[in-house]
Amino acid sequence: MSDPKQKLTATEVREAPGLDDWRHLLTGIRARFRTGDFATGLALVDRIGAAAEEADHHPDISLTYPEVIVTLSSHDVGGITSRDLELARRISGFAAELGAEADVSGLTELEPGLDTSAPERLGPFYAALLAGEVGGGGPIDPSGQVPGLWFQGPGDEGDAPLPPQDHEQRWHLDVWVPHDEGERRLQAVLDAGGTLVSDAEAPSFWVVADADGNRSCICTRLNR
Repeated sequence: MSDPKQKLTATEVREAPGLDDWRHLLTGIRARFRTGDFATGLALVDRIGAAAEEADHHPDISLTYPEVIVTLSSHDVGGITSRDLELARRISGFAAELGAEADVSGLTELEPGLDTSAPERLGPFYAALLAGEVGGGGPIDPSGQVPGLWFQGPGDEGDAPLPPQDHEQRWHLDVWVPHDEGERRLQAVLDAGGTLVSDAEAPSFWVVADADGNRSCICTRLNR
Protein backbone atom coordinates (compact mmCIF):
# COMPACT_ATOMS: atom_id res chain seq x y z
CA MET A 1 0.00 0.00 0.00
CA SER A 2 1.30 3.47 -0.88
CA ASP A 3 2.24 5.94 1.82
CA PRO A 4 -1.03 7.67 2.91
CA LYS A 5 0.94 10.87 3.49
CA GLN A 6 2.56 10.85 0.03
CA LYS A 7 1.23 13.51 -2.33
CA LEU A 8 0.36 11.99 -5.71
CA THR A 9 1.09 13.58 -9.06
CA ALA A 10 -1.70 14.52 -11.44
CA THR A 11 -0.66 11.64 -13.70
CA GLU A 12 -0.77 9.13 -10.82
CA VAL A 13 -4.25 10.32 -9.90
CA ARG A 14 -5.47 10.20 -13.49
CA GLU A 15 -4.12 6.67 -14.05
CA ALA A 16 -5.29 5.19 -10.74
CA PRO A 17 -7.86 2.39 -11.20
CA GLY A 18 -11.46 2.52 -10.05
CA LEU A 19 -11.92 6.27 -10.39
CA ASP A 20 -14.09 6.55 -13.50
CA ASP A 21 -16.59 8.68 -11.55
CA TRP A 22 -13.95 11.23 -10.49
CA ARG A 23 -12.00 14.03 -12.13
CA HIS A 24 -9.00 15.97 -10.81
CA LEU A 25 -9.67 19.72 -10.77
CA LEU A 26 -7.83 22.54 -8.99
CA THR A 27 -8.33 21.77 -5.30
CA GLY A 28 -9.13 18.07 -5.36
CA ILE A 29 -10.82 15.16 -7.09
CA ARG A 30 -14.53 15.74 -7.68
CA ALA A 31 -17.56 13.63 -8.56
CA ARG A 32 -21.20 14.44 -9.26
CA PHE A 33 -23.89 11.87 -8.52
CA ARG A 34 -27.34 12.40 -10.01
CA THR A 35 -29.70 11.29 -7.25
CA GLY A 36 -32.97 12.59 -8.72
CA ASP A 37 -34.50 13.40 -5.34
CA PHE A 38 -33.50 14.85 -2.01
CA ALA A 39 -34.08 11.68 0.04
CA THR A 40 -31.64 9.64 -2.04
CA GLY A 41 -29.10 12.43 -1.87
CA LEU A 42 -29.44 12.62 1.89
CA ALA A 43 -29.00 8.84 2.18
CA LEU A 44 -25.83 9.08 0.10
CA VAL A 45 -24.48 11.92 2.24
CA ASP A 46 -25.19 9.88 5.38
CA ARG A 47 -23.16 6.96 4.05
CA ILE A 48 -20.34 9.26 2.96
CA GLY A 49 -20.31 10.89 6.38
CA ALA A 50 -20.06 7.57 8.19
CA ALA A 51 -17.22 6.38 5.95
CA ALA A 52 -15.39 9.69 6.32
CA GLU A 53 -15.60 9.55 10.11
CA GLU A 54 -14.33 5.98 10.05
CA ALA A 55 -11.38 7.03 7.90
CA ASP A 56 -10.86 10.33 9.77
CA HIS A 57 -10.76 12.00 6.36
CA HIS A 58 -13.50 14.45 5.50
CA PRO A 59 -14.70 15.54 2.06
CA ASP A 60 -16.48 18.70 0.96
CA ILE A 61 -20.06 17.83 0.03
CA SER A 62 -22.78 19.79 -1.77
CA LEU A 63 -26.31 18.38 -1.44
CA THR A 64 -29.08 19.77 -3.63
CA TYR A 65 -32.41 18.38 -4.79
CA PRO A 66 -31.16 16.54 -7.88
CA GLU A 67 -27.53 15.75 -7.08
CA VAL A 68 -24.62 15.37 -4.68
CA ILE A 69 -21.20 16.81 -5.53
CA VAL A 70 -18.20 15.58 -3.55
CA THR A 71 -14.65 16.96 -3.51
CA LEU A 72 -11.75 15.13 -1.86
CA SER A 73 -8.23 16.30 -1.00
CA SER A 74 -5.66 15.86 1.75
CA HIS A 75 -5.26 19.31 3.25
CA ASP A 76 -2.37 18.20 5.46
CA VAL A 77 -0.16 17.62 2.41
CA GLY A 78 -1.80 20.10 0.03
CA GLY A 79 -2.80 17.58 -2.61
CA ILE A 80 -4.23 14.15 -3.38
CA THR A 81 -3.10 11.01 -1.52
CA SER A 82 -4.07 7.35 -1.47
CA ARG A 83 -6.50 8.22 1.34
CA ASP A 84 -8.53 10.29 -1.11
CA LEU A 85 -8.52 7.56 -3.73
CA GLU A 86 -9.65 4.90 -1.28
CA LEU A 87 -12.51 7.04 0.02
CA ALA A 88 -13.48 8.00 -3.52
CA ARG A 89 -13.89 4.34 -4.48
CA ARG A 90 -16.04 3.71 -1.42
CA ILE A 91 -18.23 6.70 -2.24
CA SER A 92 -18.71 5.46 -5.80
CA GLY A 93 -19.82 2.14 -4.36
CA PHE A 94 -22.38 3.82 -2.11
CA ALA A 95 -23.76 5.80 -5.06
CA ALA A 96 -24.08 2.68 -7.19
CA GLU A 97 -25.93 0.85 -4.41
CA LEU A 98 -28.40 3.74 -4.14
CA GLY A 99 -28.91 3.99 -7.91
CA ALA A 100 -27.27 7.43 -8.14
CA GLU A 101 -25.64 7.85 -11.53
CA ALA A 102 -22.22 9.46 -11.79
CA ASP A 103 -21.98 12.34 -14.28
CA VAL A 104 -18.58 13.90 -15.04
CA SER A 105 -19.89 16.18 -17.79
CA GLY A 106 -19.69 19.84 -16.91
CA LEU A 107 -17.60 19.43 -13.75
CA THR A 108 -16.03 22.85 -13.14
CA GLU A 109 -14.04 24.72 -10.54
CA LEU A 110 -13.77 28.51 -10.77
CA GLU A 111 -10.72 30.52 -9.69
CA PRO A 112 -10.96 34.31 -10.20
CA GLY A 113 -7.60 35.98 -10.76
CA LEU A 114 -6.56 39.62 -10.43
CA ASP A 115 -3.64 40.99 -12.43
CA THR A 116 -1.65 43.12 -9.98
CA SER A 117 1.91 43.97 -9.05
CA ALA A 118 0.98 44.44 -5.37
CA PRO A 119 -0.71 41.29 -4.02
CA GLU A 120 0.51 41.91 -0.47
CA ARG A 121 -1.25 45.30 -0.50
CA LEU A 122 -4.54 44.14 -1.99
CA GLY A 123 -4.88 40.79 -0.20
CA PRO A 124 -6.23 42.17 3.10
CA PHE A 125 -8.85 44.25 1.25
CA TYR A 126 -10.33 41.29 -0.60
CA ALA A 127 -10.13 39.08 2.48
CA ALA A 128 -12.19 41.67 4.37
CA LEU A 129 -14.61 42.13 1.46
CA LEU A 130 -15.30 38.39 1.24
CA ALA A 131 -15.26 37.72 4.99
CA GLY A 132 -12.22 35.50 4.59
CA GLU A 133 -8.56 35.61 5.52
CA VAL A 134 -5.23 35.96 3.78
CA GLY A 135 -3.52 32.62 3.20
CA GLY A 136 -1.57 30.83 0.52
CA GLY A 137 -0.71 34.07 -1.23
CA GLY A 138 -4.23 35.41 -1.57
CA PRO A 139 -7.64 35.74 0.09
CA ILE A 140 -9.31 32.47 1.06
CA ASP A 141 -12.72 31.70 2.54
CA PRO A 142 -12.43 28.82 5.03
CA SER A 143 -16.20 28.37 4.91
CA GLY A 144 -16.10 27.57 1.20
CA GLN A 145 -18.85 30.03 0.29
CA VAL A 146 -16.80 31.81 -2.36
CA PRO A 147 -13.98 30.54 -4.58
CA GLY A 148 -10.41 31.37 -3.70
CA LEU A 149 -8.76 34.32 -5.40
CA TRP A 150 -5.26 34.48 -6.79
CA PHE A 151 -3.06 37.36 -7.86
CA GLN A 152 -1.12 37.18 -11.12
CA GLY A 153 1.87 39.49 -11.28
CA PRO A 154 3.71 40.62 -14.42
CA GLY A 155 5.98 37.93 -15.77
CA ASP A 156 4.50 35.08 -13.74
CA GLU A 157 5.74 31.72 -14.97
CA GLY A 158 3.34 30.18 -17.44
CA ASP A 159 1.91 33.46 -18.78
CA ALA A 160 0.85 33.04 -22.38
CA PRO A 161 1.74 35.75 -24.90
CA LEU A 162 -1.27 37.98 -25.44
CA PRO A 163 -2.04 40.52 -28.15
CA PRO A 164 -2.62 44.15 -27.15
CA GLN A 165 -6.16 45.12 -26.21
CA ASP A 166 -8.14 48.32 -26.60
CA HIS A 167 -8.83 48.40 -22.86
CA GLU A 168 -7.11 47.26 -19.71
CA GLN A 169 -8.39 44.09 -18.09
CA ARG A 170 -7.56 43.40 -14.47
CA TRP A 171 -9.87 40.53 -13.52
CA HIS A 172 -9.93 37.21 -15.34
CA LEU A 173 -11.44 33.79 -14.74
CA ASP A 174 -9.47 30.57 -14.56
CA VAL A 175 -12.03 27.85 -15.25
CA TRP A 176 -10.74 24.43 -14.21
CA VAL A 177 -12.21 21.45 -16.06
CA PRO A 178 -11.41 17.72 -16.17
CA HIS A 179 -8.44 16.60 -18.25
CA ASP A 180 -10.75 15.13 -20.89
CA GLU A 181 -13.07 18.15 -21.01
CA GLY A 182 -10.71 20.97 -22.05
CA GLU A 183 -11.10 20.77 -25.82
CA ARG A 184 -14.88 20.29 -25.59
CA ARG A 185 -15.21 23.32 -23.32
CA LEU A 186 -13.03 25.33 -25.70
CA GLN A 187 -15.22 24.38 -28.66
CA ALA A 188 -18.36 25.33 -26.73
CA VAL A 189 -16.85 28.76 -26.01
CA LEU A 190 -15.92 29.24 -29.67
CA ASP A 191 -19.39 28.13 -30.78
CA ALA A 192 -20.85 30.72 -28.40
CA GLY A 193 -19.00 33.58 -30.08
CA GLY A 194 -15.71 33.51 -28.17
CA THR A 195 -12.26 33.65 -29.73
CA LEU A 196 -9.09 31.69 -29.05
CA VAL A 197 -6.36 34.12 -27.95
CA SER A 198 -3.60 31.58 -27.31
CA ASP A 199 -3.12 27.81 -27.20
CA ALA A 200 0.63 28.04 -26.59
CA GLU A 201 0.28 26.25 -23.22
CA ALA A 202 -2.40 23.73 -24.26
CA PRO A 203 -3.48 21.29 -22.93
CA SER A 204 -2.54 22.92 -19.60
CA PHE A 205 -4.63 25.96 -20.51
CA TRP A 206 -6.17 27.88 -23.38
CA VAL A 207 -6.65 31.66 -23.29
CA VAL A 208 -10.02 32.72 -24.69
CA ALA A 209 -11.81 36.04 -25.01
CA ASP A 210 -15.41 37.19 -25.21
CA ALA A 211 -16.73 39.52 -27.91
CA ASP A 212 -15.51 42.56 -25.96
CA GLY A 213 -11.99 41.17 -25.57
CA ASN A 214 -12.22 40.13 -21.91
CA ARG A 215 -9.95 37.14 -21.38
CA SER A 216 -10.37 33.94 -19.38
CA CYS A 217 -8.46 30.65 -19.23
CA ILE A 218 -9.73 27.10 -19.61
CA CYS A 219 -7.40 25.07 -17.36
CA THR A 220 -6.68 21.37 -16.87
CA ARG A 221 -4.19 19.32 -14.83
CA LEU A 222 -2.44 18.02 -17.95
CA ASN A 223 1.31 18.69 -18.37
CA ARG A 224 1.60 20.48 -15.03
